[in-house]
Amino acid sequence: MVEAVKTFDGWYCLHDMRTMDWTAWKLASESERHAARMEFQQMLEKWEQVEAANKGSHAHYKIIGQKADLMFIFLRPTVDELSDLETEFNKTLLADFLIPAHSYLSVVEISRYQPEKEGVDYENLPRIQERLYPILPKWDYISFYPMNRRRQADENWYTLEKNVRGKLLYEHSKTGRQYAGKIKQIITGSIGFDDWEWGVTLFAHDVLELKKIVYEMRFDEVSSRYGEFGYFFIGNKIEKEEFAAYLHV
Repeated sequence: MVEAVKTFDGWYCLHDMRTMDWTAWKLASESERHAARMEFQQMLEKWEQVEAANKGSHAHYKIIGQKADLMFIFLRPTVDELSDLETEFNKTLLADFLIPAHSYLSVVEISRYQPEKEGVDYENLPRIQERLYPILPKWDYISFYPMNRRRQADENWYTLEKNVRGKLLYEHSKTGRQYAGKIKQIITGSIGFDDWEWGVTLFAHDVLELKKIVYEMRFDEVSSRYGEFGYFFIGNKIEKEEFAAYLHV
């Protein structure tokens, strides 16, 4: 029997994409728009307080293209907290003008392919804890996409032995390490949670680096033979202070 790899699992993650109903927003009265903006600013400040207390994290980006207008990413210790956060958001005045475009539920994940010494508490090592419970980088650009591992007769990831899978992933990681300082990556597992198996979130200061790393990684065997990729969302950062200008009509 092929051995399934265990994982370390951290904060739960929700990617929440919304489209702005600009027509309805412009038809609203100025007092309605003002109330919606003020309430939303208070919610942004509440998210910041959660992050400052290291009880979660968040990021928000403007999506480029027609798939959505805004992407919000939330990290929380439990799925219940994500559910409550989403419900609270949906009850805001601004949400009346936001049309749900897409969402993705997952959990921050580290696969345990590398040998582990007996007696060492790897999960609580500082470097592992930092990856499991990250503060999302507020870099200029973002790319999010889901992916699967191929399950076909001659190219079935789930029939490969654990050591083979581990070696392929290690070679794959060496490509990624060439982008240290240029790309930050968050891998989240979504098997049983959403339609794909993993979510990949990349942050960059230079949007072109997003194209370069995805392109180069396609040539690694783990991607070229066993990778299947979904849609891509690309966005640029919107600061808390910039939402007022963004919503101004």
